[in-house]
Amino acid sequence: MVWQPEIDEIRKRVAFAEKMGGDRGIEVQHERGKLTIRERLDLFCDENSFQEIGRLAGAATYEGDQLVDVRPSNTVIGLCNLDGRKVVLNGGDFTVRGGSADAAIGNKGGHAQKMAKEWRLPYVRLLDATGGSVKTFEQIGRTYIPTNPVTPGIAHLLCEVPVVSAALGSVAGLPAVDACLSHFSLMVKGISQVFAGGPPVVKAAMGIDISKEDLGDERTQVFEGGVIDNLAASEAEAFDMIRKFLSYLPSNVWQMPPRVASDDDPDRREEALLSMIPRNKRQIYDPFKILDAVLDKDSFFEITPHFGRSRVVGLARINGYPTGVMINNPKRLGGSMDVAAGTKVIRFLQLCDTFHLPMVYFADEPGFMASPEQQRQGIVRAGAKMVCATLRTQMPWISIIIRQLYGVAGQCHDRPTGMFKRVAWPSGHWGSMHISGGVSAAYRRVIDESENPDEKRREIEARLDALASPFRTAEAFNIEDIMDPRDTRPMVCEFIEMAQSIIETQLGPTSTPYMP
Repeated sequence: MVWQPEIDEIRKRVAFAEKMGGDRGIEVQHERGKLTIRERLDLFCDENSFQEIGRLAGAATYEGDQLVDVRPSNTVIGLCNLDGRKVVLNGGDFTVRGGSADAAIGNKGGHAQKMAKEWRLPYVRLLDATGGSVKTFEQIGRTYIPTNPVTPGIAHLLCEVPVVSAALGSVAGLPAVDACLSHFSLMVKGISQVFAGGPPVVKAAMGIDISKEDLGDERTQVFEGGVIDNLAASEAEAFDMIRKFLSYLPSNVWQMPPRVASDDDPDRREEALLSMIPRNKRQIYDPFKILDAVLDKDSFFEITPHFGRSRVVGLARINGYPTGVMINNPKRLGGSMDVAAGTKVIRFLQLCDTFHLPMVYFADEPGFMASPEQQRQGIVRAGAKMVCATLRTQMPWISIIIRQLYGVAGQCHDRPTGMFKRVAWPSGHWGSMHISGGVSAAYRRVIDESENPDEKRREIEARLDALASPFRTAEAFNIEDIMDPRDTRPMVCEFIEMAQSIIETQLGPTSTPYMP
């Protein structure tokens, strides 16, 4: 028992760390409806799997040579298992000085980030912290040029391992930016706010009185700005979302996406698919019913569901293989792409390309939204970015044209190189522009000079509609096949199976860096 005194000292110091910010700090955390970082770790990690790193770091108080207290670091880092898979975890402790940077001890966040990169493990941030504090100026006796040793490394990390951020409180400054420096972000209704600067900063800079909720809760960050991807009803649901998101991805870009056993028959043919798309082009349908009929049952995980809602994107499984999935949503803007939807889709394409997930796109794209408001928001430049983002991808891609495909936005369904397949349902129709609007533009003089302009317009439209049959396109071999919708799942399962050998040749970082 030679070293027993030192072992006792370790236990004493660990006990200080586990007290976090003390009874009052913990009480305030609970009053705000939030769990403490230690409670979060117990709920989030596989049982007894968390291995803390830097647990003895803290600001110590001595009386002579005797240690009397340690204020622990407000950053808790370590390794844990999620559903049996190792990840690196970085959690903020709001009970210690509100998680502010001036209460940090060393560069624990940087250490965690470096571990994730060098060990090639997923990186999860549980954010409950503010950024810098003016108290730091007083402590160090000067101001300083704003730099952060962690920030440069994140650009490389995002190209190599999955990064997830959960905003679990009032997150401001650098932690708010960290929420966006990720592949998937989420917040919790009622307890989370995200902002560059909090209400006092807004008051000082602009003279505006505003609550932290009005400034940065889910209304602005999830629904309006699309800053945060998903919204959870509780911290427990947030942790479930993180586990589910990571379950589709490899631990790093050098590994194949993980396949799971599936009891869903790859040859399943759903009769309902034959009637999913109404013959009347003005009638809408439920895009989620199409996904349910083709994807593995209960496997679809939607990402950014409350923003850019004219396009539905998410992760799913096809015969057990992880896959990226997109479908236009005719219930929002008729499914046409606006600036918000384009921003969302670009990020999603980057995610799937980075981690080598094949893409399945159920296309019903009427074109870029051409309203005056979208013009003011810059839809043309947003469209150009969308075209480039599509062309830069390399993952295997299959497009099923289920209804319409028009204009430049319609071009964002394929890629000129790589493993690509394009088929259509009999309900498909397409072109450089819609016939109704095109007739009014191209035949304006003929229509205006006719004795009955309305009748002449309808006559021309009927003539051109006869040319819009998808079978005429197939005759010219401008489409690979016009298929029975009921055969969609078997066909997609075969494509995804074939894609695996292509994906094996693409492992490693992609040539295009990930941009959050």
